[in-house]
Amino acid sequence: MNPEPQPATEPQDPAQEPAAPACVMSFNASDPSGAGGLAGDIATISAMGAHALPIVTSIVMRDTADIFDHHDIDDEIVVEQARTILEDVTISGWKVGFLGNAENISAVAEVLSDYADIPLVAYMPGLSWLEEDQQQPYLDAFRELILPATEVLVGSHKTLQDFLLPDWDSERPPSARELAVAAGEHGTRYVLVTGVMLASKGTEQYIDNVLASPQGALTGEKFERFDAGFVGAGDTLAAALAALLAAGSELQAAVGEALSFLDQSLDAGFRPGMGSIVPDRFFWALPPAEDGEAEPGPDEPDNGFDDTKTQGTPRRVH
Repeated sequence: MNPEPQPATEPQDPAQEPAAPACVMSFNASDPSGAGGLAGDIATISAMGAHALPIVTSIVMRDTADIFDHHDIDDEIVVEQARTILEDVTISGWKVGFLGNAENISAVAEVLSDYADIPLVAYMPGLSWLEEDQQQPYLDAFRELILPATEVLVGSHKTLQDFLLPDWDSERPPSARELAVAAGEHGTRYVLVTGVMLASKGTEQYIDNVLASPQGALTGEKFERFDAGFVGAGDTLAAALAALLAAGSELQAAVGEALSFLDQSLDAGFRPGMGSIVPDRFFWALPPAEDGEAEPGPDEPDNGFDDTKTQGTPRRVH
């Protein structure tokens, strides 16, 4: 049988450049461990097929186990970094992580206000390592200036409860919907709550990760709780979601894909130093494991910079 003749194709113009991937601007701290912060955002956004535009807001002095100090970038320098590249590149998404201080939050919010139609994913890490006189002004400014521009607020259940419902006094923990209602009062459309504890089933314990609006829970994934210490999980999830939304994915599908990406990144995680495990955002590029090769499974505790990576971090999707 003779094959069907193929239609003639137009010759490609050698001067025509391929289309650029979706560009995501990330405001975050410089993290020399490479686990979270801008290093984690760049790796995650790149792994999701988008292009990262990193804006340094602070320099965090840390290793894979602990945070020791941080030095904020001047707010005018933060704005200059962003404005310079925004005059050149068309962006499709924002990701906000740790911004350093209240002055930087105000400066970033001013930049965001000029591009209100671009989706913003904001991540709230645990900030227990900050001095109290720094922490409260930071949270107040983030609540007042960043939440009104936020499409999806990402954070662990405990961190979001402390941030959004600090006076919660019920014996039961707030639901994802109740957290979404509290965030919605400040203008945020959705919350993606990680680490929601579920009842044990025999010897197995599960946690839930829920996308919710003020009207109720929309989607999510349950994970088996696994005793391991990770750092960088929250930044990974938020950056993956920002990249997917920037590329045009529908929200609920993007949340499912971002959670799956996080799970596989953690499952392939590695320990570069003496502290916690770092997610491997390029797990999909690794060669298959040899027969009989042991899977990683350390169980050391973590620190507080990224509290999506507490003991019992999710490992497998169910």
